[in-house]
Order: sequence, then C-alpha cells, then structure tokens
Amino acid sequence: MRTDSSPGTLPAREHLPAATAGTPVLDVVIPVYNEEKDLQPCVRRLHDHLTRTFPYSFRITIADNASTDTTPVVAQRLEARIPEVRNFRLEQKGRGRALRTVWSASDAPILAYMDVDLSTDLNALLPLVAPLISGHSDLAIGSRLARSSRVVRGPKREFISRAYNLILRGSLQARFSDAQCGFKAIRRDVAQILLPLVEDTGWFFDTEMLVLAERAGLRIHEVPVDWVDDPNSTVHIVKTATDDLKGVWRVGRALATGSLSLDRLTRPFGDDPRDRDIMDVPKGLARQLVGFCVVGGLSTLFYLLLYTVFRQFGGSQVANALALLVSAVANTAANRRLTFGVRGRGGAVKHQAQGLVVFGIGLALTSGSLFALNTATSSPAHSTELAVLIAANLAATVLRFLLFRVWVFSDRREGDEPTNGVTAAPGASAPAPGASFPHASSPTYPTGAPQTGAPQTGGPSAPLPQRHIVHPHDHNTTTQFRAGEAADGSWRDATMQMLPVRRPHDTDPGDAR
Repeated sequence: MRTDSSPGTLPAREHLPAATAGTPVLDVVIPVYNEEKDLQPCVRRLHDHLTRTFPYSFRITIADNASTDTTPVVAQRLEARIPEVRNFRLEQKGRGRALRTVWSASDAPILAYMDVDLSTDLNALLPLVAPLISGHSDLAIGSRLARSSRVVRGPKREFISRAYNLILRGSLQARFSDAQCGFKAIRRDVAQILLPLVEDTGWFFDTEMLVLAERAGLRIHEVPVDWVDDPNSTVHIVKTATDDLKGVWRVGRALATGSLSLDRLTRPFGDDPRDRDIMDVPKGLARQLVGFCVVGGLSTLFYLLLYTVFRQFGGSQVANALALLVSAVANTAANRRLTFGVRGRGGAVKHQAQGLVVFGIGLALTSGSLFALNTATSSPAHSTELAVLIAANLAATVLRFLLFRVWVFSDRREGDEPTNGVTAAPGASAPAPGASFPHASSPTYPTGAPQTGAPQTGGPSAPLPQRHIVHPHDHNTTTQFRAGEAADGSWRDATMQMLPVRRPHDTDPGDAR
C-alpha cells in the first residue's frame, strides 16, 4: 500500500518534445578539484564529441570544488572561448555537494555528470541519456560490472568495487550493478524531488541517490561501458571506503526505521502499470501473499514459543491469550511494513487497533478450539494441544489476510470516492456531475495555466497548478514539458521548446550555409 503523495505530484514520464531550440536539452557537469592539467583536454574532447554526435543542444558545466591551483583560471578561459561551456565555483569541497548545487540550479531537462579523467568511453553518453529523453527511465548509470562491459583496471580496484557492490546488495537490497561509476544522468523533474532527500555531500552521494530512487520505485537504466582506469587518480581509497560504509549504515538505519519519506517519490512518477486500477486484477496479490506467508510462518513459530513459555506459569487459556496478543502486535507491525509496504509512523496506532480486532477473531477461534478439546478430553497431551492450535491458527491466518487486505491495509484511502474510472490528480477536486473532460486529441496544459506563448505568472508562493493526465493509450496528444518547473512550484520559466541542432556536416538544400 502506498500512502498519499506530497503536494509536489508530477505527471508521468513523457518523451521530451522537439520544437524550436531554446534551453539546452543536456547539461553535463564535470566536478573538479585541482585538475589544472586534465581539465582543458577533457572539456575540449567532450565538446568535440557532443558537437559531432549529440542531436540536441547541450551545455558543459565545470563545477570547481574549491580548487587551490590554477583550475579556476583554466575554467574561466574555457568558458570565454567555448559558448557551450559554463563555469561554476564552489568554496567547499565535495563531489556530491557540487552535483546537487549545479543540478538544482540547471534549467536543462536532462542532467548528467562524468569524471574529468574521462575513463568512460564517450560513445556511451548518448545511450545513457536517450532513455531519459524518451521518457522510458528516470535515472541512468554507466556500469563497469555488466557482462558486456570492457574494463581495464588493476586487481585492487576491481576487488574493492565488486566487494562494495556486494555489500550494497546484502545490506540495502540494491539491484543496480555499479554505484560508483562516474557516469550518470537524471531527469531534472526527478532531481528536483529526489536531491533534497540525499544527505551525503561526498563520494557516497551517488549510492545514496540510487538507493533512494530504487526504493521509491523509480526506473534506473544501466549502460555497459568501456572503462580504462586512471593510474593518476587522486581518490583516497581507504577514506572513501570508510565514508561509504558509514553512509551504508546511515541509509540502512533510516530505511529500517521508516524515517525517510519516500512516499512522495513513489507516485509523482507513477506511470507504473502496477499503480493503475484495473478491473478484476488485484494489485500486488501474489507479492502480498508471499510476504504474508513468510511473516505468518515466523509469527506462528514465535506464537508457539511464547505459548510454551507462558504454559509453564498458567493455564492453557491464559497462555494462549498472552502468546496470541504479543505475536499479533508483532505480526501486524511486520505485515504493515513488509507485506503491504506501509512506511513511516503515520496511522500505525490505528493499524494496531484494527489488528487487535483481527486478533480478537483469532483468539475466538483458537480459544474455542481449546475449549472443545478440553471438553472432549479432560487432560489432553501437550502435543495434541499444539496440533489443535496449529489447525485453528491456519483458519485464523486465512481470515487475517483477507481482513488485512480489504480493511486494515486497504488500498482505498480515507475520503476517496469512485469517479467512474477517472482518477483525479492528488490535490484536485472530483469532477462535478455532468462535467466534461478534454478530448484525448486535445492539447494538455496545466490547469489554469495559459496556452503556449502566453506569459507565466505567479511567484514562489503560488500553488503548483494541477495537470490533466491523458491515458497512455490515447494517441495524437500534444504535451508540453515545463522547463524549470519544480515540484514545489517555485520555478516558473516559460514553456521550453527543443529542436535537434543541425551540425555543419548536415546537408540541407534549403540551408543558406
């Protein structure tokens, strides 16, 4: 079950439209610290590659992390000589801090970064950002550990990289293959909501961002890369590994306690078919059954252990009631988090109260079974009591799952009203009787916003306008992508238009060039 999303709900991912050129489509950030020798060759090589191969407009942003050598001078010189290059100076070190700062200020719909040593072959750049432009994915990463990747590096770094990813898989259940490859991209609308939740400002920034995105249900695209190790890398391996392990502990503890509010990430990008209300197809039934069975099996063992302990100090009815009460509280808490996916403390007391009602039904079944057994036999064997309790608990378990699914952790939230198959956007009121909806072939605009070409109004305090979402199977729709529109409604730039940029080698008989 997913709880209500925050007021920053965004529409489903869509392909970025191609129109007149304006804001750069791609902003590639290069974080640097004391890279006076490598910076200029890197930027010129990247600029040449993008000019030759990238079909949209682009920008290269140098993020200087408080360099103490002549790196700022080199960056300023590159900015002055190359129109697509921008220079950004930070007075504090930290790759994560640099990326968060530059990405948050960028107006490009696709944000990427790569290391200054260009260890990753640039031919992977277009495959990296293409799924983000098309709307297929939310984030993209280069992977040195994919089967088809071709990597040249020493055994020490290879061991550390694979060991680190095994730790992530074992501790944080990460499914992505390479957390630390310096070759990543993210859609800007995703970054506006995801980045404020990432705390790390150093090398663990990448891992934390990916873990939170994956836990929130966002789609991460992986691109196998060709990668050659830089023998002159200035990364301090021991310190970086120590900081990463501290970050793994911090994020793992936050996820276990439910202190991370990932609910607001789940539905803003919820074009997941599993989120749709489809007739006669229960949502997540198979997964919930598996989770419930696992929790139920462990709860039964816990219950039997408690019953055996309490039976030493009292009668069977008292021991049964106490064991069932304690195990019911633990069972409700475990099913709430693991089976039905409810995170955080909101509604926990209500769920426990409803769970106690379900507990009362289970108590009636098991107590009734014990009463019937004691009536039939004056002094039943302990093994017979356990067998009867197991049978009664099986019946109570089936009933408990049904009540949990349709009542305690029901997908319908309080105050939801059916709207004849039309789901209103979060925060929007239900349509009035007789109200008409836009035709599927009509352009879709933010409600209350002017059409294309009209100036935008409203400041940081203005509420974010709601959007009409066209069904994904409808065709001939015209959709506007709003550059710079953050989830909190604080950025109100004009509607962005994009067009593939013609290169000098392109042939066009009608072009004056």
